[in-house]
Amino acid sequence: MALLKPRKRIGKMIDITPDLLHAAGVKALLLDIDNTMTTHNNPVPADGVAQWIDGMKYAGFKMMVVSNNNGERVRKFSERVGLEFEGAAKKPMPSGFRRACARLEIQPKEAAVVGDQIFTDILGGNLMGAYTILTVPYQLESSRLFKLKRFFERLVIRFWKD
Repeated sequence: MALLKPRKRIGKMIDITPDLLHAAGVKALLLDIDNTMTTHNNPVPADGVAQWIDGMKYAGFKMMVVSNNNGERVRKFSERVGLEFEGAAKKPMPSGFRRACARLEIQPKEAAVVGDQIFTDILGGNLMGAYTILTVPYQLESSRLFKLKRFFERLVIRFWKD
């Protein structure tokens, strides 16, 4: 169960502060797209996301988008927010996260994985040994698969002891 628990739970990604990251020893952020930086399949970042990214860059954090989406979707979104990316990352397998760490020239323990899904972002980040931050999704998805995933996430959350 520990592999499914994030190190930190927070509202939206833009609520993450440099102080929080510095205290955790984080040097880089590996960011999910859908429901972390925008609504599902939306090509436009949510309000405040671009400014938050600029602020994190100014604070000295390296960043990269790590997404299970196809390369074209990830490329277009990443270009819009000015970040490099790893598409088709196959989360929760840690290989996409590890490639991102190698490209950023950091160790996995120096990374924070930020995302809205327990079974992809949090599990994958924990498997790699990163600091994991679970965000509240911008919008709940309507597909049956996502409804099922969110149901199981709620069950997992009930077992967490804060």
